[in-house]
Amino acid sequence: MKKYIKIYKKINSFNKKIEVSGDKSISIRCVLLASQAIGVSKITNLLESEDVLNALKAIKHLGINYKKKGNAYFINSYGLNSFKIKNKLKINAGNSGTLARLLLGLLVDTKKEITIVGDNSLSNRDFSRVTEPLKLFGANINSNNKKLPVKILGTEFLRPINYFETKGSAQCKSCVMLAALKTPGLTRIKARKSRNHTELLFKYLNIPITVTKKINYDFINIIGQKNFNSFNYKVPGDISSSSFFIVLAILSKDSKLIIKNVNINKSRTGIIKILRDMNAKVYLKNIHDYNGEKIADIYAESTLNLKSINCPAKINSSAIDEFLIIFLVAARAKGVSSFKNLGELNKKESPRLDIAVNFLNLIGVKTKRIKNNLKIYGNPKIKLEGNFVMKNFMKDHRVFMMSAITALAFGGNWKIFDKDSVNTSFPNFFKILKFIGAQLN
Repeated sequence: MKKYIKIYKKINSFNKKIEVSGDKSISIRCVLLASQAIGVSKITNLLESEDVLNALKAIKHLGINYKKKGNAYFINSYGLNSFKIKNKLKINAGNSGTLARLLLGLLVDTKKEITIVGDNSLSNRDFSRVTEPLKLFGANINSNNKKLPVKILGTEFLRPINYFETKGSAQCKSCVMLAALKTPGLTRIKARKSRNHTELLFKYLNIPITVTKKINYDFINIIGQKNFNSFNYKVPGDISSSSFFIVLAILSKDSKLIIKNVNINKSRTGIIKILRDMNAKVYLKNIHDYNGEKIADIYAESTLNLKSINCPAKINSSAIDEFLIIFLVAARAKGVSSFKNLGELNKKESPRLDIAVNFLNLIGVKTKRIKNNLKIYGNPKIKLEGNFVMKNFMKDHRVFMMSAITALAFGGNWKIFDKDSVNTSFPNFFKILKFIGAQLN
């Protein structure tokens, strides 16, 4: 089976209505929290990507039973002490930093040593961000020079901590929150702004939590060792997955798109604000609340007069997974777009900032980079001709999808490798592309 796709022509005009798969961040959190609830939790529209399937495998290895019926997963647990740990247990998190880091939080009280491993990409990421605060709780942790594999042995004598999260990382914050769930007493967290799905799920499940929001930080208090009941949850559509189709509609000729039932949590909608500031035609309709999250239908249309942006760094955390696709809009916009403090991009599945600069230069877009700041010199008449090959990007799913959208929006003859990378987060990517008219070989 070939490991690449070929795209030879731009997509034709389209007017479609679609739904994307369930939100990956919420899917993983629902699986992990269901493993700690009392009773049988029912989760529908769970994203069936490799990352989420690895989360299900992980809880099964830890003694939690689940089954699937139709579009629903039923996860059966007996509370905070439900894990049954086998000797010398090894859990593979695959490509998922979210799974690996959050799961470590839940293992802070494990009575037997557990080893967390991952693929080559995940094994190159910094885990000291979570191992250091977990040590403060009292867990015994050893890592491979701050990277995977990580071995953790919990303790019966957990102690609450005061934790200052400085990077705007929802994974680090959530790891500590899940550890606090297992720990007696009051854990206090001061966290730089980042996505807040864990906080909202804690509130929905009546876990003792208070959140005080300030301009730059959130102050989170959690009282631990309080069991909570099983739950029913329908996972909303993923805005990160939606972003590729939003941008394709904006950059394509005479096209319109409606994406139904997407999570528009304020901590995730940086891309909507950025695109609107660039004059893109993007609208939110049918906005409503669901268990603390905000859900909406997203409308996107072709936009000819895109303008450059001086993107405020304070928006970065709410658009961190979407910058690759935002850069394509900047490439088409009139003027010079500026982005600052993007160092966190290089700590993702691949060094995305480095790759983005090389990619933009590959397609003839002028850039200027100073450390973690980037300027993109837009070309409203950009049109690609000739042959392009995209490979050696560490099988990063978002780099692959950005490359496919570039080919469909800007033209050229493309050969894009590692097509299976989309299974990490968005297995239905090709199916939806074909539905709206893309020709893929």
